[in-house]
Amino acid sequence: MVVSEKELLHIANLANINIAEEEKAEYLKNLDDILKYTEVINKAPVENVDETIGANDNYNVFRKDEVVEFDNKEAIMSNAPAAERNMYKIPKVIE
Repeated sequence: MVVSEKELLHIANLANINIAEEEKAEYLKNLDDILKYTEVINKAPVENVDETIGANDNYNVFRKDEVVEFDNKEAIMSNAPAAERNMYKIPKVIE
């Protein structure tokens, strides 16, 4: 399939692309290469190929969201550069 200049301009209009006059030949060549490649893909033998939905059996593993109390709060707070009322104290980040 060969793309005409009129079709190229229509596609460019749909894609909201401005194509300069000197770029048209390059765009036409690129579109022609793409269409030739799709013809190669369409001719690939797929008669005995099973449909693949997923390439592996991976799935999301969800866990119950549970609150766990940590007994050694002093150890956690010792890592903070500054602490106030059992919370990390950080510099103000909003102006």
